[in-house]
Amino acid sequence: MKPDARHVCRHAHLVTWVDEIARLCRPAAVHWCDGSDDEYQRLCAQLVAAGTFTALDPQRHPGGFLARSHPADVARVEDRTFICSPDPADAGPTNHWRDPAETKATLTRLFTGAMSGRTLYVVPFSMGPIGSPYARIGVQLTDSAYAVVNLRIMTRIGSPVLDRLASDGAYVPCLHSVGAPLAPGQADVPWPCNPEKWICHFPAERAIWSFGSGYGGNALLGKKCFALRIASVIARDEGWLAEHMLILGLTAPNGRKRYLAAAFPSACGKTNLAMLQSALPGWSVTCVGDDIAWLHVAEDGRLRAINPEAGFFGVAPGTSATSNPHALAAIQANTIFTNVALTPDGDVWWEGKTPTPPPRLIDWTGQDWTPGCGRPAAQPNSRYTAPARQCPVIDPAWEDPDGVPIDAIIFGGRRLGTVPLVNEARSWAHGVFLGSTCASETTAAAGGAQGVLRRDPFAMLPFCGYHMGDYFAHWLAMGRRLDPAKRPRLFYVNWFRKGADGRFLWPGFGDNVRVLKWILEQLDGHDHIRTTPIGLMPTADGIDVQGLTLARGAMDELLAVDAAGWRRELESIATYYGTFGERLPAELGDELAALRSRLGE
Repeated sequence: MKPDARHVCRHAHLVTWVDEIARLCRPAAVHWCDGSDDEYQRLCAQLVAAGTFTALDPQRHPGGFLARSHPADVARVEDRTFICSPDPADAGPTNHWRDPAETKATLTRLFTGAMSGRTLYVVPFSMGPIGSPYARIGVQLTDSAYAVVNLRIMTRIGSPVLDRLASDGAYVPCLHSVGAPLAPGQADVPWPCNPEKWICHFPAERAIWSFGSGYGGNALLGKKCFALRIASVIARDEGWLAEHMLILGLTAPNGRKRYLAAAFPSACGKTNLAMLQSALPGWSVTCVGDDIAWLHVAEDGRLRAINPEAGFFGVAPGTSATSNPHALAAIQANTIFTNVALTPDGDVWWEGKTPTPPPRLIDWTGQDWTPGCGRPAAQPNSRYTAPARQCPVIDPAWEDPDGVPIDAIIFGGRRLGTVPLVNEARSWAHGVFLGSTCASETTAAAGGAQGVLRRDPFAMLPFCGYHMGDYFAHWLAMGRRLDPAKRPRLFYVNWFRKGADGRFLWPGFGDNVRVLKWILEQLDGHDHIRTTPIGLMPTADGIDVQGLTLARGAMDELLAVDAAGWRRELESIATYYGTFGERLPAELGDELAALRSRLGE
């Protein structure tokens, strides 16, 4: 599309909205993005010229770029992320609430003239394959070329989306500015942003306003803002689920394939599991998506899922040939790296990529770096943005407009003790109880203290756009809508349990397929299972450990029911449930009481 594409856009409401925002923000120019490769290349060249991008060695990373953010703009700003529902009770105790009218007034003041000297980019985008009955359309207005090129990788953008939107289609308006207007003649900086940051969601009108940050999760509004916070509200109202989940296909040696979805908090191994390289001969994993799943009840009563994204926005540190060789292969070309380190010969590096760091680097802040200097080379939440189609194990059905059928759903988190390697829920309600009580150690994916244990129900704590108690009730209701014979089975896993020596008991990574194998065996009616107070668990020989060397007694500890630990857990859960008051579904209180009884309390 040309910059004057508004004249050929058939959607009158969209054209009017763009004109209104242009009058408010006063950009120097307005550009309607067509999503073409030529447009992408021109924007990347513009970012190189501005000092935002550094082109990488084309032999190592063809089409690759490195971006360095402002040191104060490196992660989601959860304390500045708001749900602006008309009734504060609808935001619930897990969200920050603000009055929508007051917030709009504040934001209108901040956005007035905020794009002066910059270009306003109009980015129509589709979450999900264009034309899928499960896809939804958004339009982001932004003054960040960095956001535009990342959106092109992470979503489907441009003219095909406008064509689908036609003259009266529904869309989610997403307004974003880095909040750094330029006066005439003022020189720009490589990473413009504003110390004041607002990430605001308006569920009643299905709208998003984001100000001040250029970082991915705060600036790529199709991701957490739309695909989870706003989509979770749409899903509640329409009878589906918008979840912080990976989707993978698992094929057994006999050729039978099943699809699983799994919810883990950020930086807890979702991408590694989604692209797992199997340690068991004959078992293989394919990736449908690594972060977000939209799950719908199909006409046949089964749960089907699409990945609404088109790319991976993954955490770089820890990604290696050992942890995730398929991710390394996926990011070799056409990838934007943010806040990783740069080698003198134009390659990228981060902690954990290789056992030994290079002797000299340029760190994520642009300073010279040598081993032992006392600073991380890559920012702990540094990222890569890469097209999903480049993943060597991308599933053939990853863009199927009807989605893939889900046979099992897994919950998990980073727990050093108490929680066993794997257990299956006794029922759908018990599975919702397990999901609602998920807890994990915090990581660098969000600002704030790290290593603190926090409840993260369904891995949706920062992403549910409405009252979490109502969200639990919606999950219970979804179970009633599904055909009981086709309803996914629910499981809980913990790869991170440690022994008395402080070492991990389970090797993780490719060996996690052994746990997935046990899960599929339960779907097929195998008998490697025992009933325990906390759920259905593998027998002593239930997990295939052939070819695996474990410390003596490790498997016993991994599959042990720590009764004393679970009694302490009961009190923690009871306190947590108390925060939801009368909006906690009675079924979950019943599940807590039943667990207490089974533990002999």
